[in-house]
Amino acid sequence: MKPLTKALDELPEAADLRPHLLIVEDDPGLRRQLRWLFEDFQVHTAADRDSALKQISRHPPAVVVLDLGLPPDPGGATEGLALLDPLLQQDPNCQILVLTGHGDTASALEAVSQGACDFLHKPLAPDRLAFLVSQAWLRYRLLHAHRHHRLPSPAAPELLGHSKAMQRVHRQLQALAPAPPSFGILIQGETGTGKELAARALHRLSGRDGPFVAVNVTTAESLKESELFGHEKGAFTGAERRRLGAFERADGGTLFLDEIGDMPLSLQPKLLRVLQEREVQRLGGDRPISVDVRIVCATHHDLHRLTTEGKFRQDLYYRLCGDVIHLPPLRERPEDIPLLAHAVLGEAARAWGKPVRSFSPAALDALENHPWPGNVRELQNVVHRGVSRCRGPRIEAEDLGLETKSAAPESPSTLAAALRRTERRMLARALAQSGGRIAGMARALGVSRPTVYRLLREHDLTPTDPKVDPTQ
Repeated sequence: MKPLTKALDELPEAADLRPHLLIVEDDPGLRRQLRWLFEDFQVHTAADRDSALKQISRHPPAVVVLDLGLPPDPGGATEGLALLDPLLQQDPNCQILVLTGHGDTASALEAVSQGACDFLHKPLAPDRLAFLVSQAWLRYRLLHAHRHHRLPSPAAPELLGHSKAMQRVHRQLQALAPAPPSFGILIQGETGTGKELAARALHRLSGRDGPFVAVNVTTAESLKESELFGHEKGAFTGAERRRLGAFERADGGTLFLDEIGDMPLSLQPKLLRVLQEREVQRLGGDRPISVDVRIVCATHHDLHRLTTEGKFRQDLYYRLCGDVIHLPPLRERPEDIPLLAHAVLGEAARAWGKPVRSFSPAALDALENHPWPGNVRELQNVVHRGVSRCRGPRIEAEDLGLETKSAAPESPSTLAAALRRTERRMLARALAQSGGRIAGMARALGVSRPTVYRLLREHDLTPTDPKVDPTQ
């Protein structure tokens, strides 16, 4: 692991080694004065929101000095506030210093709540502004270095979650990825927990060059045998041409057998033979074909129990289950719900074309207390429903359409346990709402950045990018 100072020195910078600073100010005289104040930056200026957006696309800034009072609303703050979102979407680490008229503290605090790092009242003290800009640049570099060099990357970014249960899943995925193809891996979990996502992560991490092929084994037996092993032309009625089976299509890659617990008993010995011999024979064919395939299976059943009930072959079970990855249901990792909900919210807002940006506290309470029988898939539907119904910039509890009666979480046995659980829940919410930005978490929680880092370590939480779409 590289020291933080070395990581800072290796960060990519502009060609002339100076960071980009954007000054958004409608007063031309003040723009000129500020331009010459920052010799250590590549300074770009804009007089209004439209010109600022053009500068953002041309020269993504690390630090922004933003006057909230811009035309056509120089006496208000609407134009300046409207720039915060595109700036932070372009770079979540962007440091924004807000300028506002003396006495207009409300607008400045609103800007800070939306992601600005600090504010100053006009008239400006140049030395004070220069100091704050230099501190903002240092903070930008520290955040960038921390995110890219110090924090461990999850094995599967698709599987969002900073709970201990999901961290165990990521560690298992990393450990099992280099396993030989003959070592079977079973993924167990309820419907909607992301079993195929975990299988795809294993394939990606394995480095195998062949394709990822997914097959659900619950369809009719005759069709499934042809789907798995292939057939020759004329092998049966309707076989008008040769068809390659899933094993051949996945040669050199990974074959994902979904819902393996529902595979017919009569088909199980044929699968076992392929796994033992590492070769298949098409229906109607007269020669075996060697295949190099890694098998990953998934089921929502207790496969071991099925073997004791005689519904699944024991020898096949032990062939498939070299190790088992258990994906926890959503109700067992409530601290991940704010992160997942905000991740889905971004995708849902774009899909519905609505400027929905957040959840009300009551809405988050409703999400965290819902039992989620459909897991992440149900959560996606609920958030999309909330976006479709809401009439403002944030989703209210009634927009979600959840039943008010929900399973109450188990009460902690001691006061210390209750306080710790509340602290962890507040951290999880702040993580999701800030997009993993430590500065945003510190502001939301009313503590210092060192305190945030300490709390994250104590609760074994890791900032995770909420923009990744959890599709299952």
